[in-house]
Amino acid sequence: MASIKEQFEIPGTLKTWAYALIGIGGAALLYGMFTKGFSTDEHEQAHFWGTLMYNTIFWTLVCNAAMFFICFSTMAQAAWMQSFRRIAEAISTLVPVFGTITFAVLMFVVLGHKHHIYHWLDHEAVMKDPILKGKVGFLNPTFFIVWTTLTITLWSYFGYRMRKISSEADVAPMDADTAKAYNIKSMVGAGFFLVWFGLTVASTIPWLWLMSIDAHWYSTMYSWYTFASSFVAGMSLVALWLIYMKNKGYMELSNSEHLHDMGKFMFAFSIFWTYLWFSQYMLIWYANIPEETVYFKHRVQGAYKPIFFLNLIVNFLAPLLILMKRSAKRNFTLMALMAVVILFGHWIDFYQMVMGSLMKEHVSLGWLDFGVLTFFVGVMILMTARALASKPLIAKYHPFLKESIIHHT
Repeated sequence: MASIKEQFEIPGTLKTWAYALIGIGGAALLYGMFTKGFSTDEHEQAHFWGTLMYNTIFWTLVCNAAMFFICFSTMAQAAWMQSFRRIAEAISTLVPVFGTITFAVLMFVVLGHKHHIYHWLDHEAVMKDPILKGKVGFLNPTFFIVWTTLTITLWSYFGYRMRKISSEADVAPMDADTAKAYNIKSMVGAGFFLVWFGLTVASTIPWLWLMSIDAHWYSTMYSWYTFASSFVAGMSLVALWLIYMKNKGYMELSNSEHLHDMGKFMFAFSIFWTYLWFSQYMLIWYANIPEETVYFKHRVQGAYKPIFFLNLIVNFLAPLLILMKRSAKRNFTLMALMAVVILFGHWIDFYQMVMGSLMKEHVSLGWLDFGVLTFFVGVMILMTARALASKPLIAKYHPFLKESIIHHT
């Protein structure tokens, strides 16, 4: 292990780019806040707060998907990803940061009674509406605040526990008994995270944060659809950092074999996302029930039609045509390109999920959306790099590291 670079030194150019992105994005964010967020026009307010909502929710879920990747791999005793697991751990350190921003934005919306975003915040309207009245036990400020608080807190805590357990593999070599105890401890920690992940990301949180914007509409596939979108974006982000680190001379124990498997995840979950996209749309289109088609009508026939089909092209056709070949998943340049494409595609997906409901008459995609995106990308780059530099890049005493080094597909 002597020849392996175990400590990451953040390049000056990376810091410069990160600070530049944060500066540009922060300026756009502040300008948007004062011109739109604090405007007396409800449509302008909805534009600003909706833009901030889908960006921060997207990045929180994407970074949380990195910890999900670690935890399900731990439960499966998967050895192949051990050589680069510190990248996923570093990305997951952003969950408390982006989660706190998400919490602040959502609390402003709920406690500020922004009923033009969440219609169920209008108490008088709810009492007159049989559908909303039937959902009042779930869609109410108290439940929303308590569940959101618990969700973000426990995501952050269980993720922190997993990273702390991982750090034990840096201390000293393990004998058979110590390795067994370490694996059991890791699996218990992963189990807690996965249970809470299932209760939140795979069910309640997409309903609360996103689907309740269209409080009269619901889909039983919505949470799985949101999960698939955020997970494939999370895998793309991990792959993108792995390629960057390889290009900088780090992660010597990871190679095209490991990237190939990341490509499999990106390809497979792009197809899974498409399956859910098609199933949700096809069933609603075929049944043609007005209370269900209301969600898709303005997305398919209105101003959002180009966005709607761009979403399908970028997130399905591009991965299908490019990542299907084995050689493509081993090509670092092509994989980097596809990782960026998939991340952008699912950011667009979250855009249409939120803004397609708040700004139905016209597509609002513009300087504010890209400015806020720039801010979050800058924060992600800077804090992930700092997390990578804060501990060894390789958990060199991990019981499964040898299997990862000799991994072959």
